[in-house]
Amino acid sequence: MEIFNMDALAQSAALEKGDLSASELMEATLDRIDAVNGDVNAIVSLRDRDRNMADARAADNAPRAGWLHGIPIAIKDLANAAGLPTSMGSPLFAGQVAGSDDTMVARLRAAGAIIIGKTNTPEFGLGSHTYNPVHGATRNPYDLGRSAGGSSGGAAAALATGMLSVADGSDMMGSLRNPAGWNNVYGMRPTWGTVPSEPVGDMFMHQLSTSGPMARSPADMAALLDVMTGADPRLPLSTQAPKTFGDIGTPPKGLRIGWLGDWDGAFAYEDGIADISQAALGQMAEFGHRIDNLPAPFDADAMWQSWIDLRSFAVSAGLGLFYDDVEKREYLKPAALWEIERGLALSAREIQRASAIRSDWFRRTTRLFENLDVLVLPSAQLFPFDVELAYPEEIAGRSMDTYHRWMQVVVPAGLIGLPVVNVPVGFGDDGLPAGLQLIGRRGSDAALLQLAQQWHTATGWPQARPPVLQGG
Repeated sequence: MEIFNMDALAQSAALEKGDLSASELMEATLDRIDAVNGDVNAIVSLRDRDRNMADARAADNAPRAGWLHGIPIAIKDLANAAGLPTSMGSPLFAGQVAGSDDTMVARLRAAGAIIIGKTNTPEFGLGSHTYNPVHGATRNPYDLGRSAGGSSGGAAAALATGMLSVADGSDMMGSLRNPAGWNNVYGMRPTWGTVPSEPVGDMFMHQLSTSGPMARSPADMAALLDVMTGADPRLPLSTQAPKTFGDIGTPPKGLRIGWLGDWDGAFAYEDGIADISQAALGQMAEFGHRIDNLPAPFDADAMWQSWIDLRSFAVSAGLGLFYDDVEKREYLKPAALWEIERGLALSAREIQRASAIRSDWFRRTTRLFENLDVLVLPSAQLFPFDVELAYPEEIAGRSMDTYHRWMQVVVPAGLIGLPVVNVPVGFGDDGLPAGLQLIGRRGSDAALLQLAQQWHTATGWPQARPPVLQGG
């Protein structure tokens, strides 16, 4: 097997035994990037080869720091990695070099990872399609004319093509789940609060997004998650998470899995999405799990209104400073302007109402999980769309009234911070990948990863059907 096709844990074991050196792994990684990144544009701000090779040689001569020792990784271009630009896909920040690591990045580096560059993301991470005026679009390796999803599209495409063995992502509105599904890899939005954000600005009110792991196997993802998680005393809503890797190989038995379908018609699906999802559930039933078809458990319109109000509230708080500066405002893309202006127009009563709906939905899920272990929805409502589009304006003949309505299917879990694992479930008639969201109660991260690993052992989709590119 080619070095770049090895899982991260296999690379780690070979490095620990001395069967592989960090220098050899780095050289194979950089050669792979040279061969295929020109096609997909997933890795951006790549450091000079000599610097990366020097760090690999230093790792070969240093005591082992952790299981990531000597493994190359690129950081999503929303997070700061010391010495590398953090553009966030915006001309406002292009070329600005970070002076220090964000908390999550520091944890990866402390575990021995070698940070070689960044992965591409949409401007400010807005929209589940990775394109921006700084680095351009990331293309889907299964069809270069299609989107890689987003906002962790660069990370997902890099994993699918073997340029990385593990990657970090972040997820507000499906940004780990949608690109993982569209690139035939795994992505996890962990229980909110277990992977700390940065202790800056407001630390109470704007809580929707979280960082999480991505990989070509759930075992790799669990090992990476264990590095990323851990309560931070500087953050009031940070929580300690139990480790997930140790029990990853224990297959779950007799789970009660609830299929939410199209939420009683609220979610429009492209032809093939429901079929491929239900086929995967049929395979899970063969593992001995019970599959129940559920009616819509909550009002979809109320949930959507809560979501878009809280999201606009959060985005306007984060980007309002640039909006207030007329010279900087012109650099904001239409989606950012729409979010900011909506957020600024919200009244305190509207924000309180959105939070109350969010609370009602959380209370409803606690009752659902009294009789169920896992809820299931597709990871996206359609297969990857044309890379030249900003976003799909309709699905199955139904018009999408906002730039992100087509991702409504990810809102039920994201709104209330539930853990979700995307598992790849195969390919549609056009050869494009799809994924399934496995959603659990708060704190059930390890159990979800066990189910994902059971699925991976039976299917192995990332290894069974990798993309084929001319460059490699």
